[in-house]
Amino acid sequence: MEGRWLALVVLTVARASLGFQFQSVGSVAPLLIRDLGVSYADIGFLIGLYMLPGVVLALPGGMLGQRFGDKRIVILGLVLMAAGGALAGVAPGYPQLVAGRVLSGTGAILLNVLMSKMVTDWFAGREIVLAMAVFVNSFPIGIGIASLSLGRLGQNAGWAAPMLTTGLVALAGLLLVMFAYRPHANDRISAARATSATRLPGCVAVMACIAGMIWGIINGAFGIMLGFAPLLLISEGYSVGRAGLLVGIATWLLVLSVQAGGIIAQRWKHPNVLMLAGMMVAGCAMLALPTATPTAPLIAMGLGMGLPVGVIMSLPSEVLRPEHRGTGMGLFYTWLYIGQAGLPPIAGWLQDMVGGSAASIYFAGGLFLVTLPLLGAFRLMQAHSIQLLPTRPA
Repeated sequence: MEGRWLALVVLTVARASLGFQFQSVGSVAPLLIRDLGVSYADIGFLIGLYMLPGVVLALPGGMLGQRFGDKRIVILGLVLMAAGGALAGVAPGYPQLVAGRVLSGTGAILLNVLMSKMVTDWFAGREIVLAMAVFVNSFPIGIGIASLSLGRLGQNAGWAAPMLTTGLVALAGLLLVMFAYRPHANDRISAARATSATRLPGCVAVMACIAGMIWGIINGAFGIMLGFAPLLLISEGYSVGRAGLLVGIATWLLVLSVQAGGIIAQRWKHPNVLMLAGMMVAGCAMLALPTATPTAPLIAMGLGMGLPVGVIMSLPSEVLRPEHRGTGMGLFYTWLYIGQAGLPPIAGWLQDMVGGSAASIYFAGGLFLVTLPLLGAFRLMQAHSIQLLPTRPA
């Protein structure tokens, strides 16, 4: 196996531990409510807490990788994830569980930012869209594995056992990265190179932010769909189980379409058209959901949203030189976390203000469509910028 594909396999498998750990609270939520006496709001806080620190830590995390080397900081992230899982697993109460979640989430942020940069280093100028599609799918796959296993483990052994298991999975990922990952040449950045000569140019920083806004909006809209589409379906007479099944089908179709989109983009070479088609389908499907039989719109949303994911994740590689990628990916992920943390509460506020059960869904549909002018702005800046990567592989 060629070095870059082996690197992709190692990073993808290790990153699945992030999705696995993220889902741990959701998988054992009824047990936490029963045993610790916490509320649904407390459960929601624990879930969001895993991603919330990224708003302030994503950019410093990227800069740490640039200063000390990506592999070292990824290993540190996995250490924090393992320690956070262990702390949550031995927590006697809710405050200690919060502390474990913060520790795990901090490690996950370092992992997310720097692993994306590492994949970019290996595949920039090559199969970057396909590689990013494979890499991004590790998160929902980790969530899916946790959903299938941790709830049952918690029922048999108590809620602490799944928390400890997530720490062990992170530890396994640490060992995998430590012994099976060979750093790319761009990872060998010494303190002497982390000078003003490698500071991110302003126009490149703006393009990294625009790309991050696109990714943050899409993830925020997807979070709104996961949280509010079941409520819409239940209000229309569907059972809780049936509503969850329909949304679950859309989620797994998303996983498949992400991979299909990566293959199509790599072979077809028309990323802008793929982005336009995918977001138009996803946005229109969400806008149609409140007024149509839900099965077709949810299927269309799952298929449409996933198609351009690899394209979006490859946008930073088009404008970031190797010496800028750590800081640039930090900016990119800062906007991701802003979208993930900020847009679902706005959707909830809109629904409270307007009433009914459809306002949040219309908001999510509009968000998908907003990504298209942002892509246009990115391409316009790219066309007029001199701060582009060379066409040869980095």
